Amino acid sequence: MASKSNIARFIIILLALGFLYLPIATLIVYSFNESKMVTIWTGFSFKWYVALFNNSQIIHAVGISLLVAFLTACASVVIGTLAAFVLVRVRKFKGESAFVLFMTAPMILPEVITGLALLLLFVTLGDFIPLFSDRGVFAIWIAHVTFCSAYTTVVVRSRFRELDISIEEAAMDLGAGPIKVFFAIILPAIMPAEVAAFLLSFTMSMDDLVITSFIAGPDSTTLPMVVFSSVRRGLSPEINALATIIVLIVSIFTFFAWLSMVRKQKRMAADAAKAKKATKLEEQGTLYNHQ
Repeated sequence: MASKSNIARFIIILLALGFLYLPIATLIVYSFNESKMVTIWTGFSFKWYVALFNNSQIIHAVGISLLVAFLTACASVVIGTLAAFVLVRVRKFKGESAFVLFMTAPMILPEVITGLALLLLFVTLGDFIPLFSDRGVFAIWIAHVTFCSAYTTVVVRSRFRELDISIEEAAMDLGAGPIKVFFAIILPAIMPAEVAAFLLSFTMSMDDLVITSFIAGPDSTTLPMVVFSSVRRGLSPEINALATIIVLIVSIFTFFAWLSMVRKQKRMAADAAKAKKATKLEEQGTLYNHQ
């Protein structure tokens, strides 16, 4: 009975993995197809990778997307951390419910509504502030920070709730100021949440299409916009090559993150075993002295 259950579990997992990763594997295989027809295999070739790196439009779009995503992740983490600190550590204040609503509203609002609202805002501000009139990288960055900050607030806030406040109180009793307590105690404790929030914001900014389509000007086209417009004109092998490179980069980062986590777990297990052994030796020494 147990063997049948294991076989059924293995089949379900295999089907789920195939459903998720078979399209990606197909895309990677056809990125090496010599033919321009992406569904007809004619031979192995790297020609579309060469064509990709010679495509100045895609390279320029990748640069803009990476720049906007990095700046968005940095700003969103700072804003989300400050908002989470206010929500968890500051005592109840008037308008707290409204503050939480406005911070998390971009998570539930449709992207079409958010993009249209931001477009109208930038058009209005463009009459007074020339920086918003061209709707370039700066405007896209502001728009991405608007919705990414909501997600970073939720991630960091959940970590803030788990912290032991007694450690901070002990540090302040020993003479540490609020700023030193934050950077020496709180920030290292919430660093995993900060990294997770940074990666989430970076990914969401790189992936955003709807809001960016409302905001971006003619000289600030991002990678999702280029890919979407290219697919609408017909599938291109260059897009397959681009997707393969992105999958490769993500896989490498994921592998090293997994390797680091495994090493950390092994180190923690070894430290726990050493501590247990030391405790056992100490107990044996105490028992021997009593005898």
